[in-house]
Amino acid sequence: MDAVLLVGGQGTRLRPLTATTPKPMLPTAGVPFLEHLLVRARDAGVDHAILSTSYRPEVFEGYFGDGSRLGMEVEYVTEVEPLGTGGGIRNVADRLRGGDFLVFNGDVLSGLDIAGLVRAHRAANADVTLYLTEVADARAFGCVPTSADGRVTAFLEKMPEPVTNRINAGCYVFAPHVLDRVPAGRPVSVERETFPALLDEGAYVLGHVDTSYWLDLGTPAAFVRGSCDLVLGRVPSGALPGPVGESLVLPGARVSGAVSGGTTVGREAVIGEGATVEGSVLFDGAVVADGARVVGSVVGRGAYVGPGTSLTGTIVGDGARIGARNELTDGARVWPDVTLADGAVRFSSDA
Repeated sequence: MDAVLLVGGQGTRLRPLTATTPKPMLPTAGVPFLEHLLVRARDAGVDHAILSTSYRPEVFEGYFGDGSRLGMEVEYVTEVEPLGTGGGIRNVADRLRGGDFLVFNGDVLSGLDIAGLVRAHRAANADVTLYLTEVADARAFGCVPTSADGRVTAFLEKMPEPVTNRINAGCYVFAPHVLDRVPAGRPVSVERETFPALLDEGAYVLGHVDTSYWLDLGTPAAFVRGSCDLVLGRVPSGALPGPVGESLVLPGARVSGAVSGGTTVGREAVIGEGATVEGSVLFDGAVVADGARVVGSVVGRGAYVGPGTSLTGTIVGDGARIGARNELTDGARVWPDVTLADGAVRFSSDA
């Protein structure tokens, strides 16, 4: 089966991590996030994946190559200008081999039964099948009501009192003829244009509800949470490079302090004596010096966190150096290669 993966976004909400690396390629539980998604798709029967790229396309091809390492065929189509979700799908039409195909948003982590989604689509002989999930509070999302037999009845924008808690979860199965209804050569949103038009035409749009794990990795806090949940085994992945547990320590790393909460310690990274790292992501070569404390944070490639420094909910870019006794709290972002002197930033009154 074919799959189209929409991976062209710039990931602006995750800067500075995405200043040099596309969001789907950020190290997530030890490997690029996209590897988790591709392996799950492969295990569900996908043998041919087409990556619809735009931002820094060379990073994808340089890592995955032809896909043979993963036991599948991987191709790349790069958008000259952003085409949106529908335009991105239409842009790869000539690479599809016929038959139903899957579409994935490249920044959603889920426990979806992908094969079950495909079975439901084929059993219903639907034109399009949408993966829907249920959220506690749908006010932040557009919602997707369905009839008793599962047919989608509307696509509704965000509203203060949603009519349902079911939302579009970012994975679809398309019958091949649906592509003919997507205009070529211009930006198209499947959510705002293609799907509503299909409903107006009387097409069979099926909503398939799966209430397993689901998370949009678009924000720093969500990225950290998703990586930690993979390490903790809260969401399955055949790409995890080690056993599930309180931490994932990659080859060459040296850990002298305490590590917990699903933390990933990258290759050649160092955690010093008396340091505490909890629920965080340390990229390759990162250093957390003696007595430092890192909670719910990301420390980029080759970045340094000095002795006695405390980071909570902080993003430290690649190559940055945070001197001793700094204190950075929720929402702080340090850009790549920036240096903070000892004691330069404090949120408490002690020295």
